[in-house]
Amino acid sequence: MIKKWTDKRWVRTTLLLSAAILAVPAVNVVAEQLATKMPTAEIYKPSLQPDRVILTWEGDTATTQAVTWRTDVNVTTPQAQIALATDNSDFEDSAMTVPADTTSELATYLNYSEKYHSVNFQNLSPETKYLYRVGDGVNWSEWFEFTTASSEAEPFSFIYAGDAQNDILEHWSRVIRNAYSDLPEASFIVHAGDLINHGDADDQWGEWFKAGGWLNGMVPSIATPGNHEYARISKDTPAGLTPYWRPTFALPQNGPDEALFKENVYYVDYQGMRIVSLDTNLRGENLDKQVTWLDQTLANNSNKWTVLTFHHPIFSSAEGRDNAEVRNKLLPIIQKYNVDLVLQGHDHTYARGQVVNQNSGQKVVDNDSTTVFVNSVSGPKMYESSAAVWEKNGAQVDKAVANTQLYQLIHVDGDVLRYDARTATGKPFDAFEIKKLPNGKKQMTETMK
Repeated sequence: MIKKWTDKRWVRTTLLLSAAILAVPAVNVVAEQLATKMPTAEIYKPSLQPDRVILTWEGDTATTQAVTWRTDVNVTTPQAQIALATDNSDFEDSAMTVPADTTSELATYLNYSEKYHSVNFQNLSPETKYLYRVGDGVNWSEWFEFTTASSEAEPFSFIYAGDAQNDILEHWSRVIRNAYSDLPEASFIVHAGDLINHGDADDQWGEWFKAGGWLNGMVPSIATPGNHEYARISKDTPAGLTPYWRPTFALPQNGPDEALFKENVYYVDYQGMRIVSLDTNLRGENLDKQVTWLDQTLANNSNKWTVLTFHHPIFSSAEGRDNAEVRNKLLPIIQKYNVDLVLQGHDHTYARGQVVNQNSGQKVVDNDSTTVFVNSVSGPKMYESSAAVWEKNGAQVDKAVANTQLYQLIHVDGDVLRYDARTATGKPFDAFEIKKLPNGKKQMTETMK
C-alpha cells in the first residue's frame, strides 16, 4: 500500500509540475505588472568593493602576472597582496603588498564614474601557484589563485571563444562556464573580438564580467578587439577603440611603436607557443604597419607553435561578407611563416578549413604545410553560413555550421596540437590534430567524422 500511494503521489506531483510549467507565461505577465525592474545604473554602479577582477599578462608569462580591477572614484589607495599558495590560511602572514601601477578614471554613459586599477606582479617563480587579492587596504576581494607558466615548452591547454557580444549575461554565461567546466586546467582564454556590443556601454562590460565571474580572476585572458569594441552607445564618446580597453586589460606593449597599437597589437609567448593579436579594424596604412611588424615578429620567433588571433576572418563564413584587404595583406605573411592556427570571429557562424593547392586541375589540401583557419561564435547572435569567399579565394571549408554557439578547447603537447570544438551544451562538434614532423612539415588529421 505504501508503494502504491507513493506512486500515485509521484504522478500527482508530475502533473502539478507540468501544469506549473505551462502556467509560467501567465505568471510572467503578472510579474511584469507587479515587479519593479532594477535600474541598470544601480545594477552596475561601482563601489568601494573591488569588482571586474581580471588576469592578463604584460610581460613574461613565467615570471609576471598582471591583474586589473574596478572600484568607485573614492578609492585612493589601490593595492594588491600576493603570497605563495598553501594548504591553510597561514599564507596571509607572508603576503606582500604591491601598490597599483596604474589607475584610470572613466566617466560612463550611466552618469557615474569609476576607476580601474592595475598591478603587474613581477619576479615570480615559474610553475608556481600563488594567491592574490585586490583592494584598498580595507576593502578586499576574495583570494584568487593562479599558476605561473613554465620557462620551458611544457604541455598546456587553452580555451578559444568567438564573439560573445549580445545578451551576454543571459546567453553567453553558460558557454564560457561550460568551457571552463570541460577544461578547468586551461592556462588562458583567447577572446577573438566583439566581447560586447557597444564599446562604451558600462552595463555590457558589466554583463561580460558577471558572465565570466571568478574565472576572469583565475584564468588569464588574451583579448583582441572587434568592430564592436569600436562601436558607440553614447554620442559623447570619442571615435576609436573603446576607452574601456586599455584600463580593463593590462596587455603587452610590444607591438608597433605607436600609441594607436598599444595593447591591441601584441604577442604573448607561452610554453613554446607565440600568440599574436592583431587589430583588423585598423586598415590602410595602419594595417600595413601591422603587417611589417608581424613579419618581423614571426621572423624572430623561436617557439615551436604560432597562433594568430584577430577579429575579421581571412575567409569569411557569413553570407555577403568579405574582408579582401585583410586577406590580401595578411595571408602572404601567414603562408610565409606557415602559421599553425588562425583564430577569428565576426561572422557569427562556424567554419574551419585550409588553403588548397591546384594539383592536376583539382584542388587538393596540402596537409603537410597549410595553416588551419577557424571562425567561431560563442554568443547568441547568428548569421547565415556561406563558403563562397573560401571557394573563390583558393580555400576549402572542412567543417561548418550555423545557428550554433560553440567553444573550443586546444591542447598542446610537444609536437602535437589537439583541437576540440563543442556546442554550448558540451556536445563534440569538430576535432583535429596537427603534428609537427621531424622533416619540418606538419600533418593535419581530422579526429572526428
